[in-house]
Amino acid sequence: MEPDALDTTCCIAGGGPAGIMLGYLLARRGVEVTVLEKHADFFRDFRGDTVHPSTLQVLHELGLLDEFLRLPHQQVTSAGVRIGGSSFEVADFRRVPAVCKFVALMPQWDFLNFLSSHARKLPTFKLLMGHQASDLLWDKGLVSGVVARNDTREIQIRADLVVGCDGRHSTTRQAAGLEAVEYGVPIDVLWFHISRQPNDPGNVLGNVNYGKVLILINRDDYYQAGLIIAKGSFDAVKSRGLDRFREDVARIAPFLSERVNELQDWEQIKILTVKINRLRRWYKPGLLCIGDAAHAMSPAGGVGINLAIQDAVAAANILAEPLLRHLAPLSSLAAVQRRREFPTRVTQTMQLLVHRGFARVFAQPGPIQAPWQIEVLTRIPGVHRALGYAVGMGARPEHVRTNSEQPLRPSRAPRAAFAAAGIAAAGLALAWFTRRRNCCS
Repeated sequence: MEPDALDTTCCIAGGGPAGIMLGYLLARRGVEVTVLEKHADFFRDFRGDTVHPSTLQVLHELGLLDEFLRLPHQQVTSAGVRIGGSSFEVADFRRVPAVCKFVALMPQWDFLNFLSSHARKLPTFKLLMGHQASDLLWDKGLVSGVVARNDTREIQIRADLVVGCDGRHSTTRQAAGLEAVEYGVPIDVLWFHISRQPNDPGNVLGNVNYGKVLILINRDDYYQAGLIIAKGSFDAVKSRGLDRFREDVARIAPFLSERVNELQDWEQIKILTVKINRLRRWYKPGLLCIGDAAHAMSPAGGVGINLAIQDAVAAANILAEPLLRHLAPLSSLAAVQRRREFPTRVTQTMQLLVHRGFARVFAQPGPIQAPWQIEVLTRIPGVHRALGYAVGMGARPEHVRTNSEQPLRPSRAPRAAFAAAGIAAAGLALAWFTRRRNCCS
């Protein structure tokens, strides 16, 4: 049987945050868009669920914020960490230069259902659920579309531009032969659910002790919990047994000592194999990669979803006008990479510093005492605000513009704020690195 065929202006492979946002923004400008999502729905757990002020600002600029915030969510105005027996506020979002001065915690499927429901109202937007991009179509060295498959059919989708938003295991970037630079990551994350009670600690997201790091994300009546482990050690963790795993969690966070018994089977615990990489070149003629397809991020800071959204906004700002003329010049694709590579590099550098800190934790299996350097650093005026900006807004936050507007240029103030944030984050990391030397001297 001959495959079905479809023509569109822009075919987006992947219906995650980057893909749905880009599809919505382009369709809003009148570009014909087809988005492919390999699953039948968006209901997948243990995804990036932190919607940062930068993303909330985009929703505000689109006129969707008030409706979005009526969905069930939790608001985090500051983020802290508990090291040994000491608690520290790390990032303060209450003074970020955005409408929403908090991080919204919301399951990613709710975010995607919300955004796609609005995109579907646009006449030039098409979302094909249960369709996975399996290969690229080529025409004289130019990417001219994708081959998509579902359970019952194959479809060839011809497009002026293909955008790979299909994640860290991207089919599109592999089919195009785009080269990624891999950065060694010493950690993996074990995700699981555990119930939450009203009197539990509020904004303490990280718990560090006994050679381990436990992340607790408030989901109102439960925590989305992540135990950070050494890279490749999950089999060893399982071999020690579930009782030992529960003991480890309870020792790091004693207030969970009774609730760890909710973990009765390893099926309740999912591993995220952490990677950090970045394409040398994000594009080829007819193809652009953004989000995790262009730069796989660590869950450190929960910034991956927000960086992907920023990529989508920048891509729509740059590409909408040429796509309306059925053009996708290499100069425009290169302009997307130029604009978004700097914030990607900065964010990944900070994440790699944090990972080195985690490696120090693994080397100290006994009780941990917070280094005095961290106590001093977190008392410096402006540090919490700067780190709040770094996490909540990131480098070079993007803004939605219409075809009548000129390209936006980042102001000096945000750049200066982020520079301060970077210095503060680096200082915090360096303070942690010195801990091992001090404790062993």
